[in-house]
Amino acid sequence: MIIAGEASGDLHGAALMHEYKKLDNSVEFYGIGGDKMIAAGLNSIYHINQMAFLGFTEVIKHLPFIKKVRKSLKQLIIDNKINTVILIDYPGFNLNFAAQIKELNVKIIYYISPQLWAWGEKRITKIKKLIDKVIVLFPFEEEFYKQHNVNVAYSGHPLIERIEEYNFIPKSKFFEDHNLDPAKKILLVMPGSRLQEIDKIFPQTIKAAYKIKEKFNMQIVVACSSNINENLFSKFNNDNEFKLIKGYTYELLKYSYFGIIKSGTSTLEAALFELPFIVVYSTSLITYYIGRMLIKIKNIALVNIVAQENIVYELIQHDVNQENIFNKCSYYLNNYTNYLEIKKNLSKLKHKLGNSGASANAAKIVFDTINEIKKA
Repeated sequence: MIIAGEASGDLHGAALMHEYKKLDNSVEFYGIGGDKMIAAGLNSIYHINQMAFLGFTEVIKHLPFIKKVRKSLKQLIIDNKINTVILIDYPGFNLNFAAQIKELNVKIIYYISPQLWAWGEKRITKIKKLIDKVIVLFPFEEEFYKQHNVNVAYSGHPLIERIEEYNFIPKSKFFEDHNLDPAKKILLVMPGSRLQEIDKIFPQTIKAAYKIKEKFNMQIVVACSSNINENLFSKFNNDNEFKLIKGYTYELLKYSYFGIIKSGTSTLEAALFELPFIVVYSTSLITYYIGRMLIKIKNIALVNIVAQENIVYELIQHDVNQENIFNKCSYYLNNYTNYLEIKKNLSKLKHKLGNSGASANAAKIVFDTINEIKKA
């Protein structure tokens, strides 16, 4: 069984499945994923689009459905005599599910581990009790888990190989295909892949983007996640002031000049393209205040966490307003020295993430772990 709960997990899950089949072509995967995992051969019980809950209040509202999902997955393990479960990120659901299925004597592998270094170390006991193998993407995570005597392995980050293997559409053709102005630089807005995120973040972000567009003579492109209906943005675009592009994330990151990006995996992708950007994030008040009580680190952007310094500006919750967004972007757009400085820092970060081959590394770790289980 393999379980992912959001778009980034679907990407990493599909790559892991693809590499694992090179080691064992007879394997069958069941569980939760998106279109990419389904294309890689997943027998999908639920789609990630059904699982896109953000924050404490949204989870509570959907508890009956979440319980139904867990129950059906647990029954599937029993009916199909599944003995290994791979959990990908999505800790709110996955850790609770791990607790429910441990009694079935299944082995549980966690790929893209819960960010315990952010949420405090009390949960480490839960990981040691429930998880048989943790696979991490960052070197500092491996050190953290080893210090707590958790069975951990470092695979590297799969985004690196994904970018290296990607077949880019040439810039001139991309601009032509999407009716973009080759004479103007792109201001890229990435508002997230969840409805709640877009609702909280996009209105203020796009207002700031309009001001930036006018002052710096740029064109705005809004990146629409594959699971989001484009009509959601139409009410903000009466005068066609921005282009909405679905898919083509890597072309947008490569060909844009500056970004306003929702906190998440996209910030790491932007860093790998050395695209200067600022980070925005907002959620419901209840979720925010509970999170602030629980989270022990000061940064929210993966870029800053991995770098262990403030490379990019973060605007969080109440600070996500058009004035702040405009001012922070202007700091870089007004001064080319500042712009080059952030590009240099992002370049340094790339070297901390290792080389390509992360998915193959992770697949080999899973394969070896399963074979150890079979021998035992």
